[in-house]
Amino acid sequence: MNYQKVPLSAGLYFVGVPIGTARDITLRALDVLASADVLAAEDTRSLRRLMEIHGVPLDGRRVLALHDHSGTGVQDKLLAAIRDGRSVAYASEAGMPLIADPGFELSRAVSQADLMLTCAPGPSAVLTALALAGLPTDAFFFAGFLPNAKSARLTALQKLKDVQGTLVFYESPKRVGAMLRDAAKALGEERPAAVCRELTKKFEEVRRGTLGELQEYYADKSPKGEIVVLIDRGRLQSVSESDLTSDLASALETMSMRDAVDMVAQAHNLPRRQVYQAALEQGKGNG
Repeated sequence: MNYQKVPLSAGLYFVGVPIGTARDITLRALDVLASADVLAAEDTRSLRRLMEIHGVPLDGRRVLALHDHSGTGVQDKLLAAIRDGRSVAYASEAGMPLIADPGFELSRAVSQADLMLTCAPGPSAVLTALALAGLPTDAFFFAGFLPNAKSARLTALQKLKDVQGTLVFYESPKRVGAMLRDAAKALGEERPAAVCRELTKKFEEVRRGTLGELQEYYADKSPKGEIVVLIDRGRLQSVSESDLTSDLASALETMSMRDAVDMVAQAHNLPRRQVYQAALEQGKGNG
């Protein structure tokens, strides 16, 4: 037995569950599932199966289904249970609740009612893919699922063109070829990217390359399983020396050197040290 029954305060407990391998669940998540007065899940069968694998008994508790199509009835029951002093545990089908999964409306309702809300965190396909893709992780933008229609998908991708962080998407295996083709068109064929499939599972696969290479590879492939697509950030055009000099000169007319350097560095997305050195050189030239 790898769990403990622990006293839980009245409130909502989001529970992060594995994205593939059942053993990736945390001991605290098992404690919460074993101890909560009320259980709810996006997929009741998958939660029952997970609890069975880890030997966590239901002890007569029902598992209420709460998903995008369950309406407000179940949510109202869960809120009523919390108000009555009971603890409620909710789990998505896989990964963390709310991350391209149901749970937001329940979270908002509990927060607005000023009831206790906490989380037993667990695996996330977004973070797992970022760790494996070989792309920058200092900044990223999770865009969830793109629209199904081609024109809407292209528009959504074009709006993300200048985001200065790795782009992360969930994608259907049936649409990944079309998505990569549109991404290459909207963002450029030379952008580095990665397609991560079946993360943490037996047939885990990470394929890296440019968008052009990946779109060609998946053009006639029909992959199976859960897919995360990651695309490197766009590279901003370099600033010419004359533009930098001109902008610094204008800023220095009304600002201190420190403020001028900060403003110009931020405006052109340049390292502060580089702009500061240019300001010093400019000062020498005017001396």
